[in-house]
Amino acid sequence: MALIDDDVLTTEGLAPSHQGRVLLIACGALAHEVLALKRANQWQHLDLQCLPANLHLYPDRITEAVAKAVAAHRAEYDSIFVLYADCGTGGQLLEKCKELGVEMIEGPHCYSFFEGNAAFAAHPDEFTAFYLTDFLVRQFDAFVWRPMGLDRHPQLRDMYFGNYTKLVYQAQTNDTALDAKAEDCARRLGLAYERRFTGYGDLAVVMAQAAG
Repeated sequence: MALIDDDVLTTEGLAPSHQGRVLLIACGALAHEVLALKRANQWQHLDLQCLPANLHLYPDRITEAVAKAVAAHRAEYDSIFVLYADCGTGGQLLEKCKELGVEMIEGPHCYSFFEGNAAFAAHPDEFTAFYLTDFLVRQFDAFVWRPMGLDRHPQLRDMYFGNYTKLVYQAQTNDTALDAKAEDCARRLGLAYERRFTGYGDLAVVMAQAAG
């Protein structure tokens, strides 16, 4: 399969192939990881639709977008599994999934389920940490630097990040180039840097459950 462009995943998402019995509806920021797990486990009966990753800039729109995707494709699949955590919806996405009768991954956000929800909850003192995943390292300018206006007004950095102490790069893969870029992101934000290899965490567990 050809590589999927991160800019496309950010603004457009990924359409389902309409092949398979189970549809996974995920954030575009998870596309590479979901497809990697699908290939590694030969889960050919799983299909993937990704909604635009930039919905995370407008979390109030996520619930409606997921509901529309479920309604649009329910008749085509035996089951649907939602690969979104709460993601800032204030519990609304969970309630909507219950209403629609579809399962969703547990956790407050992808940083939690990538590390493993139990492991992430074990360090509640990290409220001053700013997290990045592989995707967000690659898309740092699109998700952090430009939306916050730091490209135009770098003096705003201290206002936004003055209460943070470190940037934690949750690495899904071992990639020296990404590691270097993540460290540069920390430098640009004026934060200490920590790399934490998480792999796929609970995402792999949940996908195995969805695969049956």
